[in-house]
Amino acid sequence: MSANTGTTGGGAAEGFSEEERAAMKARAAELRKEAERGRGAKAAAGELDVLAKIAEMDPADRAVAERVHAIVTANAPELTPKLWYGQPAYARKGKVVCFFRSGQADKERYSTFGFTPEANLDDGGLWPTSFAVTGLGGAAREELAALVRRAVG
Repeated sequence: MSANTGTTGGGAAEGFSEEERAAMKARAAELRKEAERGRGAKAAAGELDVLAKIAEMDPADRAVAERVHAIVTANAPELTPKLWYGQPAYARKGKVVCFFRSGQADKERYSTFGFTPEANLDDGGLWPTSFAVTGLGGAAREELAALVRRAVG
């Protein structure tokens, strides 16, 4: 169980997992780095940070993350790449709209691509917030592109 959902079988409260602690430390470092950068350098530096993070990924996650990056930047050029909790994300006016999470980094069997409440996806009583991603073939690529366009529309 995660730290926010309860206790272990023995009754002792569990702390944050190693992955959760690493993500929090990464986010704190990202905020410090952003504060140190000049206003004009943030966008270019953010893109380099994202590309460097993608290059570090396990080959399977790297292939998906590279495709996600290409889809997002082609379909929503107004979004700025940046790291968010140590993973690639895309922001508008500093607020993350969508993000990629490496399954390998999270010790999960699949990676995820998700949207924050900043995305313009609200539609009736049900809309997408996160998807499992193991590959991005033709139909999945088109669906993701359409969602990204809608999220920034």
